[in-house]
Amino acid sequence: MSKDWFHDVAHMHEHYGFKNKVADFDRHKLIELLRFRIDFIEEELNELKRGYISGESTDVVDALIDLCVVAIGSLDLFGVDAHEAWDRVHDANMKKEPGVKHTRPNTLGLPDLIKPLGWRSPEHDDNTGRLDETFK
Repeated sequence: MSKDWFHDVAHMHEHYGFKNKVADFDRHKLIELLRFRIDFIEEELNELKRGYISGESTDVVDALIDLCVVAIGSLDLFGVDAHEAWDRVHDANMKKEPGVKHTRPNTLGLPDLIKPLGWRSPEHDDNTGRLDETFK
């Protein structure tokens, strides 16, 4: 195993032939794929909730990792450069400032990340892979 989750997920997709299959998808199949991946993320999120409710720490860990795998895998299957997207989002997040977001309860006392004046959302226009094809 590598220390590169993006690479590991892409390797799994190659190993099981997902990428070759998806490469042949037309727009309608891409829409179906995106809906499937959204449902898959909801399934993993529900597993996380069940692990939390039951107090099963191993189930919580597994569900959190599975959420990462499905999210990263979705980017990979649609041909998005996940490393680039990650770097852009991380860079934008690091430009936020600690503060209090009054629109969300925060009883833990942890700082919220606030968008300062002039903050810009990360741009992904040149890194959407086949998602553009899906929505046109």
